[in-house]
Amino acid sequence: MAEPAQENEPIRVADHDLDDLVSTVAWLVSESRKQGETLARLTDEPSTGADTESEGIDPSGVPGPTGPNASAEPGTPQEIPTSIFILALEGKAYEEELAALANWVHHLLMPVYGREVSTSRPWCQQWKEHSEAVARLHALWLAWQQLTDIEAGLTGPSTWHRDHLDPALLHLRAPDGPFGACTTSSARTNH
Repeated sequence: MAEPAQENEPIRVADHDLDDLVSTVAWLVSESRKQGETLARLTDEPSTGADTESEGIDPSGVPGPTGPNASAEPGTPQEIPTSIFILALEGKAYEEELAALANWVHHLLMPVYGREVSTSRPWCQQWKEHSEAVARLHALWLAWQQLTDIEAGLTGPSTWHRDHLDPALLHLRAPDGPFGACTTSSARTNH
């Protein structure tokens, strides 16, 4: 019979996975908090079997504002995010996600895949000021997190390169892409 595992054994995580882990934990904490708020609302409101629209439950069963007269102020507990995509985030959640994305871009993506910057393949060091670049890089990072996970199997990284990295870099670094107006000289940026 196998010996039971020690409860307090240290866990080693590769440095390049720490940002993914931090981002995932932050997202899970946020989701747990939102679920707790939803549960609190549902247990505080008595259910009489009345019209679901008047109870703030849409036909899919998700609590929140519904119907033409439903209007929730941003930041209220009724607001339920529909995506983990960075453009759907705001405030502190957006800033934390952008910081984790920047770490991935600066320490993994560009050192490995950056290649030489030229007018035919522009890159902007101030990429965070380009909404399209932030959106595309975040989507690329989300795909990287999923497809480099052990559950993605042996072909996960190859799929990431073929289906995500190559098309994203073609769009980002195209002469007419989001960095097309940026110069290659950091002294003469075009922002």
